[in-house]
Amino acid sequence: QVQLVESGGGLVQAGGSLRLSCAASGIMYSYNVMGWYRQAPGKQRELVATITSGGNTNYADSVKGRFTASRDNAKNTMYLQMNSLKPEDTAVYYCNLRNGVRAQDYWGQGTQVTVSS
Repeated sequence: QVQLVESGGGLVQAGGSLRLSCAASGIMYSYNVMGWYRQAPGKQRELVATITSGGNTNYADSVKGRFTASRDNAKNTMYLQMNSLKPEDTAVYYCNLRNGVRAQDYWGQGTQVTVSS
């Protein structure tokens, strides 16, 4: 079993920055993919960014150039640096782990990000 704990959410003005963290505890396979997803009120959960254990990243078009995913494998922690935040970035942000080649799926409890205009 793996547990994921997000932190770093909060309230920020448009144009500001926040850094989210996701700490994983438990057995992490050498190959895994960690990701950030978000869900705004009344909308479906959507992909924000993913990063493989090898450091390859993928971003949603809406955040490219503004958000940066990174990870510290020694600490089993993933980060999301969010710059130039917009009100439409307001959502609950969830950490996800797909662990191993069988892609065992885990989710964190979510952290609220609110961007005021």
